[in-house]
Amino acid sequence: MAIEAEVVQFVAGALEQRADPEKAVRMQAYMKTQMSFYGVQKPGRSEVLKELRARFSIEDAGTYESVVRALWAQPHREEKYLAIAVARSAREFIGLDAIPLYRDLIVQGAWWDFVDEVAIRLVGAIWRQSRAELSPLMDQWINDEDMWLRRTAIIGQITHKDETDEDRLFGYCSRRMDETEFFIRKAIGWALREYSKTAPDAVRGFLKQNKDGLSGLSYREGAKRLA
Repeated sequence: MAIEAEVVQFVAGALEQRADPEKAVRMQAYMKTQMSFYGVQKPGRSEVLKELRARFSIEDAGTYESVVRALWAQPHREEKYLAIAVARSAREFIGLDAIPLYRDLIVQGAWWDFVDEVAIRLVGAIWRQSRAELSPLMDQWINDEDMWLRRTAIIGQITHKDETDEDRLFGYCSRRMDETEFFIRKAIGWALREYSKTAPDAVRGFLKQNKDGLSGLSYREGAKRLA
């Protein structure tokens, strides 16, 4: 049996053992989705991931992608969460060559619980390490017709702190501040709020300059950490 099939079989069995139908209903309602849940919350999924990593060795980039995609193709949301967790845990394979995989997770996931993890912890991690190589692609994503790719471009630098490309951050926020989509307005505010912890004066100046253009949501979120 190929490793990806073994991993899928193991994960399904481990999640079934921990399944809680009552929690599954609540989790499904909270996420506003029709996708099935086992009812396994993060602590339980962390146990499954730890055992998965102990049992299975991901030795090359091809295996990394095939395992992530195999888990991602499963019907339950927790299996998809674990696909992202595996992608994050095998750090040696998080690089520019994995961007097409992460793009698929973003576009196919199309909801904040999937997208934000991939955007910040995977795409964002690569962006921080390979800024010159990845920034041109982010310049495309900020204009992409897919809203979740635009959101990724906005929030992708959230953990970058003093390494943030300020011109791009402010430029992306300016370019998208006319949008009415909630998840874009929220992303702008979130990105500005996080950057204000590092560069409060710069964010304060941006907010002041663009107060009339920003949505109330973006402005309020961006100003939350500013006195």
